[in-house]
Amino acid sequence: MKKTSNYLKSPDLLPITHGERKIGPLGFAVIWVGMAIVLAAFAIGGGGIINLPLDLVILATIIGSVAIGIFMVVIGDIGVEHGLSFPVYMRAPFGTIGTHIPSVVRGVTASCWFGINTYFGSTAMNAILNLLFGFDNWFVCFLIFAALQLFNTSLGIKSIERFADLAAPIIILISCWMYVTLSDQAAAQGKDIWSWVETPVAGGSAFTAFMVVIMANMGFWATLAADMPSLSRYFKAPKNERNWFKRNKTQLIGSLIVMPIFNTFMVIIGAVSYIAVSNADPIVALQEAAGGFILGILLLMIVLAQWSTNTSANVIPAATIFSNVGGPRVPFWVGVVVAGIIGILAQPWSLFGVLNSALLIIGGILSSIVGILFVDYYVIRKRRVNVEELYETEGQYKYLGGFNLAGLIAWIIGGIVANLLPTYSSIVGFVVGAVIYYFLAKNWWFAKYKQAEIENPSDEKYLGITVGRDWKIPIEEEVSIVPETVSEKV
Repeated sequence: MKKTSNYLKSPDLLPITHGERKIGPLGFAVIWVGMAIVLAAFAIGGGGIINLPLDLVILATIIGSVAIGIFMVVIGDIGVEHGLSFPVYMRAPFGTIGTHIPSVVRGVTASCWFGINTYFGSTAMNAILNLLFGFDNWFVCFLIFAALQLFNTSLGIKSIERFADLAAPIIILISCWMYVTLSDQAAAQGKDIWSWVETPVAGGSAFTAFMVVIMANMGFWATLAADMPSLSRYFKAPKNERNWFKRNKTQLIGSLIVMPIFNTFMVIIGAVSYIAVSNADPIVALQEAAGGFILGILLLMIVLAQWSTNTSANVIPAATIFSNVGGPRVPFWVGVVVAGIIGILAQPWSLFGVLNSALLIIGGILSSIVGILFVDYYVIRKRRVNVEELYETEGQYKYLGGFNLAGLIAWIIGGIVANLLPTYSSIVGFVVGAVIYYFLAKNWWFAKYKQAEIENPSDEKYLGITVGRDWKIPIEEEVSIVPETVSEKV
């Protein structure tokens, strides 16, 4: 007797039930404290201060952080409402097979970010070991640091939250010390951090530089905004709560308050570091500003911060995506290993010099996906989803051989147009992707491939936690037909 299983029903990708959601507002807040301290934030600050004074860099960062935070919360409702991960919901606007194309782009991007942050943390780890024992081999540190993070992630979301609880208060205290130390170092050189600009610009050039800082912040976090459901499905939320804001309280506090504050603070540190030593990398600056035990503690903060960022913002999304591509034969922990391998093979030590430019390109590509998700989930389906069909190979989301051409066309056009206007890539990508998808899906694709939740918009049938529902997907094996001769013998 031969048995087969539905490859869409990977146990690690089934909807998270209400009882399995363990992260509350405080838990997500401390996760954000660690996630905000990343190489990209320092690089944005260092790049911005070249043409703009610090107060304008701060204003642009706050605007960009709040804007992308709104995108995160809006898209994250998919995880809160239905317990669905990013690649699983993407079966709706892209198809059961089509989901793999944009999802893998995001997964590879997340893996590369894992590599970049691991490299950043490994240089700090190497500096600590050199300080204590005279050891000096950053690549060995890189491999050890990568292995530790991957193991931590494979243990699950609760392990990640516990690590964030430990790291967050240390990170806050040391970040404040970093700012004061670097500011003093700049002042000792006669530089006022609030007025110093390397190459001042004015008029249209100043506005362009201002927008580049906004878009760079949005571009970096667009990677997380697109697949926030992979994280938000673990957030606590009240059942039978019709108020959208109350239902998304955990997200709102983390992404609209905590993230903008700490992301902006890290951008400031990167800017002040550049003012002090002409390098946005605070490890370089700290090695010049401090020594001995104090330097070791500061470098430890860098290690903890990269660890906290990678597990939540990079490895979980990437591993979830790779698990979705592989089906039940690729459990979550295997996806974690795949993400790690890609992050190492990307040679992240060579990527820092092109970071800001890459952020604008990535932002345009991924913000187009965010626009498509927004329209599909809120405008067309009005938050109602036929979740059970997302796990059926022959269900309503199969479309044309597993592809939703409306989503793929909108994504490609949105990404191309966004990168033709790189200064405004994140906004352009979102708007173009959203508009094109709306017209193609509404007037063409869904007229041809009927969607049950659109044809019969029932809250009771197609909403999740709002109506107190936990989606339960049976994963029993499907038994193939037994030949007649064999059945007769039985």
